[in-house]
Amino acid sequence: MGIPRESAKNGQKATNVFAQKHTVSRSKRGEVLGSRGGFRGCTIWFTGLSGAGKTTISFALEEYLVARGIPAYGLDGDNVRTGLNKNLGFAQEDREENIRRVAEVGKLFADSGVVALCSFVSPYNNDRDLARQLHKSVGLPFFEIHVATTLEECEKRDVKGLYKKARAGLIKGFTGIDQPYEIPVNPEVTINTVNRTVDDCVQQIVEILQENEIVPRSAVEKVIDLTVSEENLPGAIEEAEKLPSVEISKLDMQWLQVLGEGWATPLTGFMREREFLQCQHFNCLLDDGVTNQSVPIVLPVSTEDKEKLASCKQITLRYNGVAKAIIRDPEFYEHRKEERCARQFGMFNDGHPYIKMINESGDWLVGGDVEVLGRITWNDGLDQYRLTPNQLRAKFREMHADAVFAFQLRNPVHNGHALLMNDCKRQLVERGFEKPVLLLHPLGGWTKDDDVPLSVRMEQHKAIMDEGVLDPESTVLAIFPSPMMYAGPTEVQWHAKARMSTGANFYIVGRDPAGMPHPDPPKRDIYQPTHGGKVLGMAPGLTQLEIIPFKVAAYDMKAKAMAFFDPHRKEDFDFISGTRMRGLARSGEMPPDGFMAPKAWTVLANYYQSLTAK
Repeated sequence: MGIPRESAKNGQKATNVFAQKHTVSRSKRGEVLGSRGGFRGCTIWFTGLSGAGKTTISFALEEYLVARGIPAYGLDGDNVRTGLNKNLGFAQEDREENIRRVAEVGKLFADSGVVALCSFVSPYNNDRDLARQLHKSVGLPFFEIHVATTLEECEKRDVKGLYKKARAGLIKGFTGIDQPYEIPVNPEVTINTVNRTVDDCVQQIVEILQENEIVPRSAVEKVIDLTVSEENLPGAIEEAEKLPSVEISKLDMQWLQVLGEGWATPLTGFMREREFLQCQHFNCLLDDGVTNQSVPIVLPVSTEDKEKLASCKQITLRYNGVAKAIIRDPEFYEHRKEERCARQFGMFNDGHPYIKMINESGDWLVGGDVEVLGRITWNDGLDQYRLTPNQLRAKFREMHADAVFAFQLRNPVHNGHALLMNDCKRQLVERGFEKPVLLLHPLGGWTKDDDVPLSVRMEQHKAIMDEGVLDPESTVLAIFPSPMMYAGPTEVQWHAKARMSTGANFYIVGRDPAGMPHPDPPKRDIYQPTHGGKVLGMAPGLTQLEIIPFKVAAYDMKAKAMAFFDPHRKEDFDFISGTRMRGLARSGEMPPDGFMAPKAWTVLANYYQSLTAK
């Protein structure tokens, strides 16, 4: 129960004062404020004991929202008391006036379209109810967040040493010691902070904000896993067996895995035409916020299958005759292959292997919500490395990672790559991160015929870690299930965006990412090699991911090791090309000492020599 009290301070003292009505509406402000569009003004009120974690969570939420183009501002109790409220103490009346003033300021922020984050002990229910009513009376959303850390835990933390002083009698009127704290009766969110990360606490609030349409779905980091739960799987399979079906290819199956595991969040299935057009023309999904989605995830079908299934409300997807998924409310639309390729690849040339596959696929696309019938596995001895985004998040929590940096690759790792990854870790440690973790994440879907097969690459990557070139204690080796499209700067955005679903907040981008040689003479690359990195630094929807540019590494003949290239002594460096590396491996020759870990080189040499033997 609150403590009833009246105060003249809450009454209107000034006379001849008239409220003025704004001529700019909230919706108009919302159109120009921030990069998300729409009015999102509200007040989020954090209450709890001193040391509960209110300000830590509030400021983390502020950072999270601003990084996603949503304007937010944190009002902290200590900060306000050094300025606006510096004439107030901690007597009951002063506490009441402190909260009233802050509530009024929060209301002004919220009315301007900003998310106001108010972090105050605010121990009395009456005061918090007053803050709520101030907002409710003018139609502004108000969310009470109870950071419910116990007194025992707060005393244990005692970051500011205040509890020790209060127990010694040096501070009078300290909440929880000699002044009461009234637990909120019906807060929108109750947060227990013990044994939880700040990010987890932030996501708990963000999900409530999304449910109340304060933030768009794209601002929520929750992974959308489309796999049917184990308890519902038997019924779903039974239903699938009775539905009309279409057979899908291995490539389609790989994209189904990408969707099912949540790599393409917030997509809930193969793209409908609206989503496809947004992806093609803007490299983003635009409904319910802006989400980077630079490559189309679509399902081609033949004209024959389209005519057979067009009137169906649900269809089953089969791979090698086995039911793998159900599509609900399917939508069929024309597969304009040349236009698709011109926009995605910047060319329409059958010499490009992925374009060739598109050209040979069905003349129609079908989109719709997907339910995947159980976890997709390939039974190739590598399934233990196919960790889903949620599994990787859990792994990083288990490792107590405070930063995750991802490295995308489709080639064997040499010591130049390792140099870059280790240097990235060094930079993060110097910036104050205590446990940065590397996600070594080779692409595991379709690749062109002359690329090294996944099984060989994985064996080579494990050898790199076995030899300690990369620290196995701070490295997670896992497979990214996406097919490779060789679409250059367009595709590299997809590679980066997908890793965000794992919780990665740093991404290493290399030279000519997702590129390949032009299929026609003269000899040249399709894409300018630096454009991938430049595009990533500007791409919409990726602002919360810090891009770490690839430094050029080469073999330092003096140091007999891979080193960052120094143009002032360029004569000392040997750039060992992929062609030359493959030639050495085929002939059984060893590369220069320090180019690649011996055990890893043996794996690669054995593979190329096996090709020669064939």
